[in-house]
Amino acid sequence: MLTTTLFESVFNRSPFGHYLLSPTPDATILAVNDAFLKASARTRDELVGVSLFKAFPGDPADPADVGEASLRDSLAKVRTSSQPDTLPAIRYPIPIVLPNGETIFEERFWTATSTPVFGADGELLCISHSNIDVTDQLKSEAALRESEQRLREADRRKDEFLAMLSHELRNPLAPIGAAAELLQRTTLDEDVLARTSQIIGRQVRHMTALIDDLLDVSRVTRGLVELDQALLDVGAVLHEAVEQVTPLIESRGHSLALNLPPHGTQIQADRKRLVQVIANLLGNAAKYTPDGGRLGVNAFGRDGWLCIDVLDNGIGMAPELAARAFELFTQAERASDRSSGGLGLGLALVKSLVELHGGVVACDSAGPGQGSRFSVCLPGLHAPPVAAPAPNEQPASTAAPLRVLVVDDNVDAAVILSMLLEANGHQVQVEHDPLEALEALDATLDHPPQACLLDIGLPGIDGLELARRLRARPGTARALLVAITGYGQDSDRQQILQAGFDHHLVKPIDIAQLYALLDGAG
Repeated sequence: MLTTTLFESVFNRSPFGHYLLSPTPDATILAVNDAFLKASARTRDELVGVSLFKAFPGDPADPADVGEASLRDSLAKVRTSSQPDTLPAIRYPIPIVLPNGETIFEERFWTATSTPVFGADGELLCISHSNIDVTDQLKSEAALRESEQRLREADRRKDEFLAMLSHELRNPLAPIGAAAELLQRTTLDEDVLARTSQIIGRQVRHMTALIDDLLDVSRVTRGLVELDQALLDVGAVLHEAVEQVTPLIESRGHSLALNLPPHGTQIQADRKRLVQVIANLLGNAAKYTPDGGRLGVNAFGRDGWLCIDVLDNGIGMAPELAARAFELFTQAERASDRSSGGLGLGLALVKSLVELHGGVVACDSAGPGQGSRFSVCLPGLHAPPVAAPAPNEQPASTAAPLRVLVVDDNVDAAVILSMLLEANGHQVQVEHDPLEALEALDATLDHPPQACLLDIGLPGIDGLELARRLRARPGTARALLVAITGYGQDSDRQQILQAGFDHHLVKPIDIAQLYALLDGAG
């Protein structure tokens, strides 16, 4: 009755797992199709004639396993109501016997439908049971929900970051604008003029630091940063990092305890980047610690690794914030005046730079108000070597003044730069159009410029083409060519040097660096 050729053909060709059960409480397996045998990794001899609950017992080690109980209840409902019943996505571990005889359970999820099968006289002959494995579907749905949640969170933090960036960049523009208005007045004493200049300088440095952070994160996350590694004195690196943060620490009245490894301990690392990492962590601690707080830097060696802990007794972190402290755009709560914090880039940059060195980072906090500890561990620690002799002092510069050509279509920038150069003794010619600059050089063939400071984004021809033409002229073929530009990517630098420039300075430039370049050309 149950084994006709037509029934077996349809039963076995179904892509879903099917088996027929006796209408008795023990639910003996009467027949099973090929799809279920494949899914359960069993044979017909192992299943047919055996109680379903003996063939597939629940996991006795897992009290949360309710698959067997749910299935018993469902089959009992079918027997008493003579109506189909479906169990949506029940958890049902599949036992797997290993070659060594050990049984393990693979967690699977099934939608199970039990349907009564009646004879011509209305008698319940058996229960047809079908299983559809939805494990992969459920996992995909869970992964999709998790991914959607991560995207929503990333989008929220991105929006917060853009709002923060707008605020942080507008903040320094206000005093710069006010200072510009003040400088237009004709009756300014030297004290007011000096303070106004200092305000502009501080705010420009602040804006430059924000932009540098953005560019650094972009370069590091895209794998465009190459480390310039050398054997470094750990104590000197830490002192340099502390020096950078000292003004902030002193302004907030913090005390700092600095514990160094033995004198002469060295690490193989990139000096600039390692200083950046420690200064970033220490500055972060200073910002999020109320005035008069305590900070600490502990450096020690462990099994060939250098470990550096930066500690504070500041605002601390909740566990959920500590868990994602090194993620991009993450930052703690800040006061309404935004006197603390930044763009949420610093710790993400720290993590990237440390991992670039092959190291690891971590942070922990006992909770809000309980302070924080940030830890950095780097490989490549070296035992203290014999102290090296102190380097000779460099002689003071005695370079002669130069004839300098400045070409920049930003009139204010060109004028300010020429004033700085003239204050340092140089003779400066300013042009705002590159073609007019070339014409002006034709009129002064006997006294060509010895150095040319060129903007790149110029009207008519750009600074790259202007540099090529200057190199082609006898009078300026050997002149010092310095690009002064807002284009600061590595690809920009390569293109600039290929055009014939000797140096590439990114706006706002370091004037001391420019003076040094001109001194070297004198």
